[in-house]
Amino acid sequence: MVPDGERPAAPGNLDDEHYPGYTMGRAADLLGTTQGFLRSLGEAGLITPQRSAGGHRRYSRHQLRLAARARELVDQGTAVDAACRIAILEDELREARRLNRALQGESEA
Repeated sequence: MVPDGERPAAPGNLDDEHYPGYTMGRAADLLGTTQGFLRSLGEAGLITPQRSAGGHRRYSRHQLRLAARARELVDQGTAVDAACRIAILEDELREARRLNRALQGESEA
């Protein structure tokens, strides 16, 4: 059975953190925020949800992680635009470090 607000996972998508499996309502519930806050993150350029065939916004786990970090920063008093930029830079740094570790592993082989 699929929880309310989630798409049934297609084979191979269960581990894909970029699979858009969460509706806006479910994403807002998981983050403890409003749908308006999620829309504001989209307007600020932090997350761009995919759209279902019916035009509804769908979010991935990766997007929810970014949104959660932005919410944490906003809750600490950071402006939404600044919080989004910080979350983007932190995500880019995390990915650069991951790639660097992978490349170092290849050069040692």
